[in-house]
Amino acid sequence: MLQHRYGKNSNMYDIPLGVWAVQKLSLACCPRLQLRKDFIFKVSTIILTYLAYAAYHMSRKPISVVKSVLHENCTNPSNSTDNDCGYPPFDVPDASTLFGTLDSAFLVTYAISMFLSGIVAERVSLRYYLSLGMLFSGLFTLLFGAAKSWNIHNMWYFVLVQVLGGIVQTTGWPGVVTLMARWFGRSKRGLIFGIWNSHTSVGNILGTLIAAHFVESNWMLSFAVPGAIMAALGFVMFLFIVDDPEIVGLPSTRTHLAVNHSNAYDDDERISNVASFEANRGFHGYTDDYTEINHRASERTPILPRSRSPAVAQTERNAVGILQALLIPGVVEFSLCLFFAKLVSYTFLYWLPLYIQSSTTLSPSVAADLSTLFDIGGIFGAIAAGTVSDYSGMPATTCFVLLICSAPLVNIKFNNYKNV
Repeated sequence: MLQHRYGKNSNMYDIPLGVWAVQKLSLACCPRLQLRKDFIFKVSTIILTYLAYAAYHMSRKPISVVKSVLHENCTNPSNSTDNDCGYPPFDVPDASTLFGTLDSAFLVTYAISMFLSGIVAERVSLRYYLSLGMLFSGLFTLLFGAAKSWNIHNMWYFVLVQVLGGIVQTTGWPGVVTLMARWFGRSKRGLIFGIWNSHTSVGNILGTLIAAHFVESNWMLSFAVPGAIMAALGFVMFLFIVDDPEIVGLPSTRTHLAVNHSNAYDDDERISNVASFEANRGFHGYTDDYTEINHRASERTPILPRSRSPAVAQTERNAVGILQALLIPGVVEFSLCLFFAKLVSYTFLYWLPLYIQSSTTLSPSVAADLSTLFDIGGIFGAIAAGTVSDYSGMPATTCFVLLICSAPLVNIKFNNYKNV
């Protein structure tokens, strides 16, 4: 019979159904299999969070591709028909204003909701949070495309879908980042996050290619397919993502930080955790060397505990609020850098395919395919930046150099597209 010992803050219902089923299956099929439990769950967390946030960006991308058919060039009277100008209400001369309204509806709602989302993500089950967020994100992506099937031409319908989509899309980033932090702590995050952060570019590429495949035949599918994939991955997240290492009997990265501080509470917690982890030796016999190594006494372990004030200990165990986060050195500076970097990034995300198509003779699908080069460069750039940051120990300098280099490249990029 399968037995587990869980952390003090978890219970049997915390373990996702998919993980429980895999444990039962592996016990029945391969009872003598010895694998490192911590390694398995870390790899699965990387893969699942990568796919999840790639899906978030994939579902945001279709509108940038479909803009070129929602409003088409109908200035040639010899070839004009009733459908040449696009899909109402976007078949008007000031369609770019309407598109800007849709983009603003999403981004403003997204920005405002992100404040609340980050607070909520640290206080609820991330498995439910991400799963529901992905299911509803897929739904609202699908509803945008459904306007074509339902013959909806009301601008307010599209605005409402964008607003609601912006709200549920905020579940993505706080959720996946919190999961990665819980599983990986602080060591060598640059390279890990550099590789992992390519999910943004991969999601944009997939969203562009899928939307481009259907844009000229049936643009409803440009939204329906990414939306369905998004919802399906949300169900996968519900089945397999594990909120915290302690749920499956592994030491939490937050526990490691507390052990290093070595106060009275931490020593008691460490002893409790060691006893619990010794009783749980893995995934039906998986060895857990990770637990032994991280809780083994060393020459830096104090003989007597050094206590701190209860207020400090309580603060470290609680989620950090917005005002507390702003007081952390570097948070404001890096937030401003990210703000302006995202300003350029989202401009490309929403307008680059339309810009290429309108400034060249390329078809909407070819223009969309060409726009993926920007995200292909983003994959290699993220990995390179993470590697340099790890080995140099200067993440701020790395960020500064890349931002300085990107400014002239943006201008060169647009000038080159005009000459295509």
